[in-house]
Order: sequence, then C-alpha cells, then structure tokens
Amino acid sequence: MDEPGFSARGPFGGFGPDELLECYACGVFPMGEGRDDPRVFLVEPEHRGVIPLDGFRIPGRLARTVRSEAFQVRVDTAFAAVLDACAALGPGREDSWINGPIRRLYTELHARGHAHSVECWRDERLVGGLYGVTLGGAFFGESMFSRERDASKVALVHLVARLKRGGWRLLDAQFLTAHLSQFGAVEVPQAAYLRTLKIVRSQRPDAISLLEPISGPDAVAYALQPTTQAS
Repeated sequence: MDEPGFSARGPFGGFGPDELLECYACGVFPMGEGRDDPRVFLVEPEHRGVIPLDGFRIPGRLARTVRSEAFQVRVDTAFAAVLDACAALGPGREDSWINGPIRRLYTELHARGHAHSVECWRDERLVGGLYGVTLGGAFFGESMFSRERDASKVALVHLVARLKRGGWRLLDAQFLTAHLSQFGAVEVPQAAYLRTLKIVRSQRPDAISLLEPISGPDAVAYALQPTTQAS
C-alpha cells in the first residue's frame, strides 16, 4: 500500500474482516481518529514494538500475583465487553481510537475465530483484560484495560503462556511503551518486522491452547520457558 493510512467506512463499503486480515498480513493495522469519528485509517510505523516470546520478563511481585490466582482468568467469554472496556473513557483518557467501525470489524473477526480476549474476573466481575488478532503464528495485541491493580498485566502473562504453549512465534505490541518495556518489549525496524511476519504468518499453531485453562503457577512457568522447549 502506497499510503500509510486511508479512510474507510468500517465493515461495509468494501473494507471488511477479510481486508482487515490482509492488512495485518502486510504489516499495517487500523485505528480510528476518535471514538465518535466514523473514519478508519491504517498505520505502518517505521519501528514496531514487539514482545519477544523468548525474552519475556515478569517482575517479581507480578509473578507472585499470577501464581496466587487472585483473578479467575478466562478466554473469549466476554470479547465485546473487553473491547468496550478498552474503549471506555476515564480520568486521563479523554478519547479512544476504538470507534464504531473498529468495534464492528473486530467483533466480526472474533466471530470468525481470528480475534480473542483474555479476561480477568473477580467475583464474577470483569476487572481487566486484553484483546488481539491471530494470523498464523502471530498474535497482534490491540489494547488492554484494568479496573483493579495488575489485572491487565496478569492477562498479558496468561496470554504469553498460552502463545508459547501453542507454538506462536510473534507477539506484536505495535508501539514500544515504558509499560511494555518491563516485560522485555523492544523496538525493531519495520523491515525486520516484516521479514519475521512473512515467516510466521503461514505457520499453524495449536489454536486450542489459547482456550484451555491454565493455572497461575503454570502460566508463570510457561511464560518464562524458552519457546524451543514449550510444548
């Protein structure tokens, strides 16, 4: 694509879930200008944030929280609720890039089995989580939220554990942030990212590994285990 971004009308008007997956395969991803703006544009950063699965780190206090199973972790039981929580406004967040067309596109991807949510629950309340897109051996992290301390971080550890257990090879974080750096996230040139993506997008990991329950202690163990040994 010549332009790093363009406007679209959501899942209609020629831009739908199939085109969205093609965008991911080409190394670009969509965002909305604002929560109430109906336009969607594509982003192709010069440098990409990724979390190397073999270099994943868990701060000590967080590892203890995950092992303690302070939250019940579920997958794909409340995808729309996770997406809406990620889009919610609040103190320090006056707008969101998740608009109506984005919501419809990812809800459709979820229905097709290409988008997933990892959720943290306490007393049957959704208190944190994340969602993203799968394509071959790549998982593209989109957004996360927390209503209780560490909830989104626990979801991330469980995501990494499941990805490594199932044979995924790339965890895309889009942009490098200080928050993600604590987990080992790094920034790589887009050209290098595309070379890796080309290799992994045709792989076929064990998709059921995302859905199968895993204990807190096992989540930490899998997340820290080298991918060459994860089964």
